[in-house]
Amino acid sequence: MTQEEFQQVENVYNTRLSRVSVRFVRYLYGQINWDARLIGIKGARGVGKTTLLLQRIKQAHKKPDTVFYTSLDSIWFQSHSLPELVEWLYQRGVRYLYLDEVHKYDNWAQVIKNLYDTYIDLNIVYTGSSLLEIDHSRVDLSRRQTLYTLQGLSFREYLEMRDVLHIKPQSLAQLVGEHVPIAMDVVREIPVLKYFEEYLRYGYYPFHIEAGVDYLPRLAETAQLVVESDLPAVERLSYSTLQKAKQLMMVVAENVPLVPNVSKLSAQLETTRDVCLRLLYALDRAGLLMLLTREVKNYKHLVGPEKVFLGNTNLMYALGGRVNEGAQRETFFLNQIGSVAEVVCPQKGDFLVGHKYLFEVGGKGKTFEQIKDIADSYLAIDGIDVGGRNRIPLWMFGLLY
Repeated sequence: MTQEEFQQVENVYNTRLSRVSVRFVRYLYGQINWDARLIGIKGARGVGKTTLLLQRIKQAHKKPDTVFYTSLDSIWFQSHSLPELVEWLYQRGVRYLYLDEVHKYDNWAQVIKNLYDTYIDLNIVYTGSSLLEIDHSRVDLSRRQTLYTLQGLSFREYLEMRDVLHIKPQSLAQLVGEHVPIAMDVVREIPVLKYFEEYLRYGYYPFHIEAGVDYLPRLAETAQLVVESDLPAVERLSYSTLQKAKQLMMVVAENVPLVPNVSKLSAQLETTRDVCLRLLYALDRAGLLMLLTREVKNYKHLVGPEKVFLGNTNLMYALGGRVNEGAQRETFFLNQIGSVAEVVCPQKGDFLVGHKYLFEVGGKGKTFEQIKDIADSYLAIDGIDVGGRNRIPLWMFGLLY
């Protein structure tokens, strides 16, 4: 490889690094053990994985000659290999390597394993699609890597990113036990329901700031890219099956929450039940859908879900028509609380969280009728600033991370 060939990827790196801001840093940044030699970060398209890498470089590396970033979806890798690039960099003193979009590189897991084993003082951080089943890949990276998942913006992060309110994440135990004083502190500072309404429409993906009025069309394009580009990069799907994935997305978007009969749904898609289930679970891993099941989801054992939601409330506005208020409430709740705890569909109530807390989600008039006399049962109520006892404002479930 010549200096001129290397300059092509170096220029991209320098340009991206110069444009990144460190004013707002995602919640995951402080949770990562950056001292680990091999770190994997997966997450849905658009949640900010690239920014996280570049922020780390900007904040932690004072010697630019020892660190390098590149994205593996670059056309540059059509005529060059990653091992070739790493050998070039290593010989020139680079000891910290940041790799973006690994799922776009053929046989990526084996290549990274080989790099890790060959260069014993090389530190590697990589990002990949949330579709990747990295933790049980055919190549055993589990003994070598530390793996993290980056979610979209929580409501708490949205407020911080907007520089409206700075509050620490609250645990679920804190929320159910101390929600009244926490809420009172917040509402003294800001008109929280105003910002909550904004968040539901366009606050989940960090790129809403740069996109402005084009945010929802861009989000719809992002969802399409996930199906057309990320899905086939990870799953071996035919063109016709990818078309069925698009069709499935629109069926859900028009019927949120969808209470599916998988056999009827597969007949509607003109495919088999197994393919239909496989698509549902793949779109769930991609962050485009959320599946609510009776038992904790197991991606190796696919069972028919009780309900199917879009991945977050922003997608409801980007992909759907008129947004149903009840569906929006449940989508927000499941999206936020499902990022920090296991959630299943109970016999009574809407959501069972962490095998302990039972929740019903609704508007101001919601009562305990359906879950009365059940221990650890709560109402998540929309449209209120401050709750009382076991009635918790819905917006507060956006403070969990």
